[in-house]
Amino acid sequence: MKITILCENQLSYKGAEVCLAEWGFSAFVQINDVNILFDTGHTGIYKHNAEQLGINLQETNFVVLSHYHWDHAGGIQHHNFKDKKKLIIHPEIINKLPLNESRKIKSDFEIITSKRSLEFSDNVYYLGEIPRKNNFEKGMYKNDKMLDDSAIAIRSKNGAIVIAGCSHCGICNICEYAKEVTGQKLHAVIGGFHLFQNDQETVDRTIEYFKAEKPEHLYPMHCVDFPTLAKFHLIFGIQKLSTGDEIEFV
Repeated sequence: MKITILCENQLSYKGAEVCLAEWGFSAFVQINDVNILFDTGHTGIYKHNAEQLGINLQETNFVVLSHYHWDHAGGIQHHNFKDKKKLIIHPEIINKLPLNESRKIKSDFEIITSKRSLEFSDNVYYLGEIPRKNNFEKGMYKNDKMLDDSAIAIRSKNGAIVIAGCSHCGICNICEYAKEVTGQKLHAVIGGFHLFQNDQETVDRTIEYFKAEKPEHLYPMHCVDFPTLAKFHLIFGIQKLSTGDEIEFV
């Protein structure tokens, strides 16, 4: 299994000479001969980077959007797929997107909507609506309950691998539900954790959560500020991944 970061706020050393970066997130997941495009950033940068990194996006089997925000879903309108790909989303996303974008995805994709968790490929789950169970993650963005905010979880021989877009519903809420859906302990958590120093209580409680859960791999990025990344590095020894980086799991 390989995960390639096609878009993140920064460039990695590997991607520096050939890739572009923008505020946003997109990842390409290759597992068991199935290819998943998870989020698309804001523009068509994910396409450019995929080509530079030797990834043929025409071989995508599924597209999954974590939520409707521009920095995760905006790039989908710039796709150049030659056939209708299966697009997995929460049903609220259709109505939350700008009208022109909503019309385009209705026209260009085979849309699969689900509020519940959905095993859309062997051992690969779209988590749907995430239960808000703890008392320290707000579980919303501004005044929006963000019911459409979701993630994917993958069952592996070493435990659950979680890939999150922005975690407006709370990265710990996501991880708890991923454990429930997969029936596994956490092995790896990757993507936007939505943690900032101006909400230090949530940062600290999240750190305590991961101390207790002990996932082998933690890769916070995108919507995590520098002081929080520094804390995760000091406590967990994390590596900050950026555009062009790859992660492989056996």
